[in-house]
Amino acid sequence: MFTRLRLINFKAWRDTGDLALKPVTMLLGTNSSGKSSLIQSLLLLKQTVQSPDRTVHLNLGGDEVNDLFNFGSFDDVLNQAAESPRQFTMAFDFRRADSTRIKEGTFECSYGQTSSGSVTVQTLKLQTDARRFLAVRRDKGAFSILVDNESQPRMKGRDCAPERSIALSADVIARLDKDGQLAEDLSLAIRRELEGISYLGPLRRKPERDYPWNKTKPGDVGSDGRAAIDALLASALLKGEEQNIVVDGVSKWLARMKLAEKLEVRQQGRSNRYELVIHRDGVACNLRDVGIGVSQVLPVLVVAYFAPKGSTIILEEPEIHLHPLAQSVLAEMFVEISQQRGVQFVVETHSEHLFRRMQTLVAKQTVSTDEVALYFVERTGKSAQLRTLQIDEFGRVSNWPEGFFGDALGETREQARLMFERRKKITS
Repeated sequence: MFTRLRLINFKAWRDTGDLALKPVTMLLGTNSSGKSSLIQSLLLLKQTVQSPDRTVHLNLGGDEVNDLFNFGSFDDVLNQAAESPRQFTMAFDFRRADSTRIKEGTFECSYGQTSSGSVTVQTLKLQTDARRFLAVRRDKGAFSILVDNESQPRMKGRDCAPERSIALSADVIARLDKDGQLAEDLSLAIRRELEGISYLGPLRRKPERDYPWNKTKPGDVGSDGRAAIDALLASALLKGEEQNIVVDGVSKWLARMKLAEKLEVRQQGRSNRYELVIHRDGVACNLRDVGIGVSQVLPVLVVAYFAPKGSTIILEEPEIHLHPLAQSVLAEMFVEISQQRGVQFVVETHSEHLFRRMQTLVAKQTVSTDEVALYFVERTGKSAQLRTLQIDEFGRVSNWPEGFFGDALGETREQARLMFERRKKITS
């Protein structure tokens, strides 16, 4: 689980400060304010560690098949108001609950631009407990490696350049001897944390009448939910101790959202094609024949059960095309799944109904304020500003920005005032 995030001179952000990430973290704010940049920083690192080129320092994208985003060039990532030196920084803390040697650690990396225009690491810090490994770029692509608080480098040279932003080179690992093993374990833990991110964007695929399936289990559902159906079919049809966990989980939340009573998988004869059937009010309908909201929320529900335990799920606008009650129930799903499966949710949303239900869950003590973080992002000039929403044990927010969700109570007062005025005119 990621526990802290900080960005400096990254896209809309001059400096986020330390952003605490909880089991359920919600990002709210105006359009084009910088919310997505917070999410994209982690996705940029994820696609970097998954790059086939181990010498790459930062994979800005361009491969439409394998990359999550195309970030453009260095100048597209660098904050427009950044001053000399022209660098940006990404940093995070993490905590792992598995049996690996590294239980928690810190990643911090600053990036600059070479004379040829490519992105290069300027400084890389990897830290766990009281141990720290630092790679610092010198002239002509050479790097110095420092350990803990040592003032003199253990080694330096071009062969000391970091790999994929998160790892020291194999030569450095070997020359560090016992310290090298710790550095390698730390890099592996960071890699696993980033690779464990499941991301679902706001634009999801439309439903089909039936789907082919090759009897395999996908690695993830995809940023547009393209593999969500394969994950459902694998859950329903592949034998194993977790068989039906995804189908049963999806059915449960569709029922609580009043969207369906259950979801069923049906094979088309003896072919390799299957249809998804939605049961509601005694009627069974093909997924294609029900409201678009069901197909759009389906990948959200699937990834909540399909993502590995302990991983991080990043969602953009999970409430899209849902009616108010269903939006509210999403808050319950995030809390319940996070507590049951140890999954972390980072959610970007515009939904007042989702937010208000989260307040109610805090007031009901279903979730504590230690498990939920709420942030509001707004734009000031060329830079984004972050406001930590202070929520108490009764779900009340003391520093809510005016005007974002409108004024429901004010609207009711105005309606009542106009009603009395009209009645007064009629009776006078």
